Amino acid sequence: MNAMRTSVVSFALLAGVASAGNANSASDFPTLDRVMFVESCTRDHPDRPHQEMIYKCSCAVDVLASDLSYDEFVELSTAMDAGQIAGERGTAVRDSEQGKDMTKRFKAARAKAFDSCFIK
Repeated sequence: MNAMRTSVVSFALLAGVASAGNANSASDFPTLDRVMFVESCTRDHPDRPHQEMIYKCSCAVDVLASDLSYDEFVELSTAMDAGQIAGERGTAVRDSEQGKDMTKRFKAARAKAFDSCFIK
């Protein structure tokens, strides 16, 4: 009887640890970065009602957070932003194969998130 009780408790603890690990990976985007993404997204869609875009852009950042780790998100979005800088610094990112690939990956992830959340 004690062995069975120990097994049940061990299983419950392992299940809790496993689900906690999954929860952390889905929410490893800091709140500030989520808010900044939503603000930028709503600003990029001034033709739509503000409240509607808050919901849709919040959905989009959730989709991105489920598809990319926070480190990937930072790396890919930084490459895209850096490629838009005028002059030599932007050219270094725009002309490199790695910069092009990272920008392409971020645009694809963002497009998927926008499509999933009905953002046009």
